Amino acid sequence: MTSVTVASFLILVMKIFSGHCLTCHRAEYVIGNECCPKCPPGSRVKTDCTEFRSTSCLPCLDGTYMNQPTGLKYCLSCTNCEAGSGLRVKTSCTATSDAVCEPLDGFYCVDSTENSCVRATKHRSCEPGQYVSSKGTASSDTLCSRCPDGTFSDGTLTLCRPHTQCESQNLQLIKAGNAAADAECGEKRLNRTAIAIGVVVAFVVISILGAVSFIVYKKKCKTKPNKDTKTLHSLDR
Repeated sequence: MTSVTVASFLILVMKIFSGHCLTCHRAEYVIGNECCPKCPPGSRVKTDCTEFRSTSCLPCLDGTYMNQPTGLKYCLSCTNCEAGSGLRVKTSCTATSDAVCEPLDGFYCVDSTENSCVRATKHRSCEPGQYVSSKGTASSDTLCSRCPDGTFSDGTLTLCRPHTQCESQNLQLIKAGNAAADAECGEKRLNRTAIAIGVVVAFVVISILGAVSFIVYKKKCKTKPNKDTKTLHSLDR
């Protein structure tokens, strides 16, 4: 084997092993047997470097971002904070950072990444007969509790209210309260049965008095002498 052949063989072996053992700096990326400079945040690789030129980069387009030095030829898509998912934009997407989402008012986050909400759900609504014992937040649901006896709530109150005491207000109880509604009161009305009985008694009394008066009158008429009769008796004499 000639010296030229040996030299060529050694060079080939060195290239093979150098390719397997190639270690690049953190600000570089490997392409073939080369360590190319990474593109800065907010950009992507347009063309890789060669032994004659450095890496060329392009800025990220709207709707995309790159938050660290990269050797990729594409930028990452910005997260879409969709209102349909109960989300809104907390921090807008830029060329160097992704959008940050947060729950809409009345929603809380049920799935999140390190600093952004991925999915949110609407706070539960308390039912009539329950009160809001703990208001919902961006990270927790609403908590509901049952109203104790003698109180009520329509489901929106943070404390149950006591039933109105109609008697203490000199009113008549129309409908008793329950856990979901207050008692219904109204002006006091006379008892219909008592009124009916009073009317009947009054009618009977009046009828009796009328009958007695009529009988007495008839008796008086029978016992009283007739003036015409007395006159006739006088003429006969």
